[in-house]
Amino acid sequence: MSLFSNNKTIYINLIIILSIFILDRLTKFYVIYLDKINSGAEIFSSKFLNIYLIWNEGIAFGLFSFQEKNLYNFFTILIFIIITIITFMLVNTKNFKKYPLILILGGALGNFFDRIFYNAVPDFIDFHVGEFHWFIFNVADIFITFGVIFMILVELTGSKIENKI
Repeated sequence: MSLFSNNKTIYINLIIILSIFILDRLTKFYVIYLDKINSGAEIFSSKFLNIYLIWNEGIAFGLFSFQEKNLYNFFTILIFIIITIITFMLVNTKNFKKYPLILILGGALGNFFDRIFYNAVPDFIDFHVGEFHWFIFNVADIFITFGVIFMILVELTGSKIENKI
């Protein structure tokens, strides 16, 4: 019940989630704007980082991209169910274990918004070393990834830390 344990806690949690969502929206709006004025050309290029807009119609990191609308809608509904589950988990999570869920939820809401309003998620960050390119991603994906890593670390070390608190 930590999300609703007191007004201060709920406001802090909501501010963090909203901040992640707004940061994601702003970066996507900016990259979409730059893409339009550059006529779809690469926005930024360096030895290890490229910024250019692609529209991801799949799920995480462009996996399962497809043209089939029914499958896209199925994954969108599945993502909504996962967001709902994460929200319920957040409501029932105590202590610092709620923060990975907050990071994941903020990022998931950003990408879910895009799936609903654009029917695709704008991805634009391309890290690479030589010709090896990692998946192209966005700011929401960064928060989701760090949230998952943080959650794994909390689960691996959480009981040790809780005993010290």
